[in-house]
Amino acid sequence: MHGSSALKSDFVQKKFTTKSRLKGLGGVLVSLAIAVGAVFALTHALRHVRYDEVFTIIRSTDVSVIALSMILVTASYASITLYDWLALHTMGRKDVPYRIAALASFTSYPIGHGIGAVALISPVIRYRIYASKGLTAFSVANICFLTGLTFWLGNMTALGFSLLYEPAAISVIDRLSPNVNRALAVVLLCAVGAFLIWSWSFPRRFGRSNWLVQLPSGPLVLLQIVVGLLDLTAAALAMYVLLPPPVDIGLFRLMAVFIAATLFGFASHAPAGLGAFDATILIGLGGENREALLAALLMFRFLYHFVPLVLAVVLFGCVEALRSLQAKNATANKTVDPQGISNGRVELQPDHSGDDQRQADEANRIGRLAVENHAGDDAADGTDPGPHRIRRAEG
Repeated sequence: MHGSSALKSDFVQKKFTTKSRLKGLGGVLVSLAIAVGAVFALTHALRHVRYDEVFTIIRSTDVSVIALSMILVTASYASITLYDWLALHTMGRKDVPYRIAALASFTSYPIGHGIGAVALISPVIRYRIYASKGLTAFSVANICFLTGLTFWLGNMTALGFSLLYEPAAISVIDRLSPNVNRALAVVLLCAVGAFLIWSWSFPRRFGRSNWLVQLPSGPLVLLQIVVGLLDLTAAALAMYVLLPPPVDIGLFRLMAVFIAATLFGFASHAPAGLGAFDATILIGLGGENREALLAALLMFRFLYHFVPLVLAVVLFGCVEALRSLQAKNATANKTVDPQGISNGRVELQPDHSGDDQRQADEANRIGRLAVENHAGDDAADGTDPGPHRIRRAEG
């Protein structure tokens, strides 16, 4: 009887592993297809572009415009720092200060998105930061899920309002009529509203006993929607103000195309959505002034992706260096005589000498957990895009 149960358990485990691998392989194939299609579309969009004119437009852009765009980029990333803070409050971990949540958000998103492996890199960086506050690998996985939920609620709401106001905004991308796009907008907004009402009734939970996710209550869901909208609106405005005067594009049209470009970028898994994001912007907003649009896109790329990535890498590197120095100091403060017998002094400083190995093991667990539980969560590409992958945008 015991042997039969063991065989059954082994069969279920193998079946689950095979299913996860197939889903992962499907996600990889879809991502590759999107990346290849994006390269082809981008090559087509950049034909006949006069690059000397592009750089002339960039050089002639007023400093005040660049400063305004940078302020909006800062506002967007400030909103992103609230993603982790809301997730921690949902989990009941109000003891974790905002500065820790902000550090985890600001370092994990730019680095993960910049490398092109958000689902693997972002959880590991978060764990390195949250481990000092007693959060486990499963807690960090929950944070990744909840931050993704915030991002997707904001995406769906922003895209819904944009298409409702200007339904033809992404017709050149999705090849659907304005009426169909307007109907899609209504569906998106109704879905967000239904989730808000459902969560307002009473707290919800789902998952297995060893990985139980606490969903946010109604007020927190409403706050998630507001934060997600602030993030996306500030990011879209950061690009909008960089558009030169000859480019006449409405804000709602840019917002809709911007969200679509973000989703395709995440689905491609390319670093910072390189290729997919750019092709979607150029095709969705392109026209006679393609040089001006490309100039604005390049400036936005520098301000929104490159600058935060450099800052995040430097900041995370400083945090890791400081932790390593503290661990060495803690080890050095343990005075031991030549025979290996303690001199009797009691040091009240914690010993972190084994933290790096322990956290490396836990980081591997997080990566596996993120892939197995959300293997199909790649972006809005038909593979059930998981909230925790983005942030663009993840959280």
